[in-house]
Amino acid sequence: MLNRLSIIIPCLNEAGVVDCLLESLQPLRQAGHEVIIVDGGSRDATVQIAEPLVDQLLHSAPGRAGQMNAGAAAANGALLWFLHADTALPVGAEKAVLSGIASGAIWGRFDVRLSGRHPLLRMVAFMMNLRSRWMGIATGDQAIFVRRDAFDEVGGFPDIPLMEDIVLSKRLKRAGKPYCVRLRLITSSRRWETRGIFHTIVLMWWLRLLFALGASPGQLARWYS
Repeated sequence: MLNRLSIIIPCLNEAGVVDCLLESLQPLRQAGHEVIIVDGGSRDATVQIAEPLVDQLLHSAPGRAGQMNAGAAAANGALLWFLHADTALPVGAEKAVLSGIASGAIWGRFDVRLSGRHPLLRMVAFMMNLRSRWMGIATGDQAIFVRRDAFDEVGGFPDIPLMEDIVLSKRLKRAGKPYCVRLRLITSSRRWETRGIFHTIVLMWWLRLLFALGASPGQLARWYS
């Protein structure tokens, strides 16, 4: 039955934010959906905070792709929903996922809004949403959801240190267009605010261009870090 969600959250040192997301997911657990944390070796209190608030707490080598694949392998639901620990979901998000799949879609993603107040961040979110809708590609910030059988059929996330969400999207797009949920989830703007908004915009576009031209994800990850 395509009505049970397995919500998979990869974590690494997310004690400062993960409790907010997990608390918001408790009504979904009570409704029969499943929440899975895959910890990549946190050295803070992430595991202790998460343990009483999830159905499964798994441990994995660090690396978002590997962590999400580990969560998918352990999942019991027919629908996989991948969230970042710093995501805040809008009201009715799970209903939008189930509605999209019920309409015949095999995968989809959400529009986003960034948490910061700088005007440039609104432009970043607008461009993310526009690019995603135009190209049929989703990033991890956009809470990708997918039927379990389709995820398995394309081989899950590729075992690469960066751009795993882009590659998965391209694989899934061959089977069907994404269902674009216009409800906006809130994703943290800490990446842009820490590195500098304009610098991060240029860096991310440059990395995507290099990836499209054939640069190795390992090299891109070193530049990103």
